[in-house]
Amino acid sequence: MSAPLVSIITPAYNVEKYIDATITSVIKQTYENWELIVVDDHSGDDTFSIVSSYAQQDKRIRIVKTPENGGAAAARNFGIELARGAYIAFLDSDDLWMPDKLEIQIRQMRAKNALFSFTGYQVINECSKYIKTIHVPKKFGYRKLLQGSYIGCLTVIYSAEKLGKMFFPVYDGPEDYILWLRISKMIRAQQIIGINMPLAMYRKRNGSISSDKIKAAVFQWQVYRKVEQLNIMDSLAYFLSYAVKGVIKHYLA
Repeated sequence: MSAPLVSIITPAYNVEKYIDATITSVIKQTYENWELIVVDDHSGDDTFSIVSSYAQQDKRIRIVKTPENGGAAAARNFGIELARGAYIAFLDSDDLWMPDKLEIQIRQMRAKNALFSFTGYQVINECSKYIKTIHVPKKFGYRKLLQGSYIGCLTVIYSAEKLGKMFFPVYDGPEDYILWLRISKMIRAQQIIGINMPLAMYRKRNGSISSDKIKAAVFQWQVYRKVEQLNIMDSLAYFLSYAVKGVIKHYLA
């Protein structure tokens, strides 16, 4: 059985400090049939030239530039448009993959006929120091996902061959979470798998959206009411569950 092509989409903006390590983690993958599309979102540093040097050495790596600075979601969508793979994966420009990440994930997706998958991951700080490990359930559905997202964008792979190209909404908030909700409504729970192995490393940087708990809570409420258009009672019920899980995750995990 031939190995299908995996398109890896990496939005990049002023990440000259981290992009070397990110690209190296892709090059070291034991699964070799991939293409890396780095989308430079009009960086003001040496990001573009650093990636260009890698692209000259490895034909699997491409560097493109967005027409204008539009943020991570727009940059990912720009890369998705160019993707040629049967599967599409995401890796932000300051995050890292374990060497066997693609091999394990693609093998399990094909064995279980899964159309969407995600994995556990480690959280590291700006200096690459370990903080904690995020564990994920093996199965989930739309309603469980409404209780809060535990899916790291850097771990997601979906089947573009079966689902088509799925694009991120350009939204002032958790665009990835909104897309995961959309996909989870399209397919059966059996076609979604979580792999509870830390196959990636998420770099938590000061000032990131995910580090602002109050803003994240506001976004969560907006997703219920404005995006998913849930009624007030369902929104309150899911938000309570989201808040409880957040407290447990922060203080007890």
